[in-house]
Amino acid sequence: MERGASPAPAGDRQWRGSARLAVVCAVAFGALTVLTDCAAGTFTPVRAVLWLALSAAIGLLLLPPRVAAGRGWLSVRGPLSRRTVRTDALVGVRQYEGAASQLIFRDVHGGRLELDTRVLAANPFLWHEVDTGLRHSLRNGTLVQGADVLHRLERAIDDEEARAVLKASGMS
Repeated sequence: MERGASPAPAGDRQWRGSARLAVVCAVAFGALTVLTDCAAGTFTPVRAVLWLALSAAIGLLLLPPRVAAGRGWLSVRGPLSRRTVRTDALVGVRQYEGAASQLIFRDVHGGRLELDTRVLAANPFLWHEVDTGLRHSLRNGTLVQGADVLHRLERAIDDEEARAVLKASGMS
């Protein structure tokens, strides 16, 4: 690495597989609708465009957001938008439980983003970048809400990693 160059950002290692699954589902939907339409004898060019548009919409809906983090920042990019927060200048972090546990990050510059906690748990390098920024926010005193959420998440991720190591070594 060159002197003064910043390291490559950490990203979601499972994104490609999830994106591939979204594309496969969209293509399968398109193929099944076209085949069903052809079998019914109602297939027309207008309906073909309709099925193509619907398949594309399903692909976009299923496409997971792309998550990346670097020194002091976290970014979530969806098909239509990109949100970034400064992890070294966070004001608050909230966790919402539900079908999927979501973290809501807010920074001093007004940035806000939502992130599924499973993404951080599945990506140690991504978690390291976020955790480093969070510790910086705590040291600087900007993080006024959510330190307890982060400590719980840190314990949960560490426990999960320890279980994975024990399982891989045949000790569990």
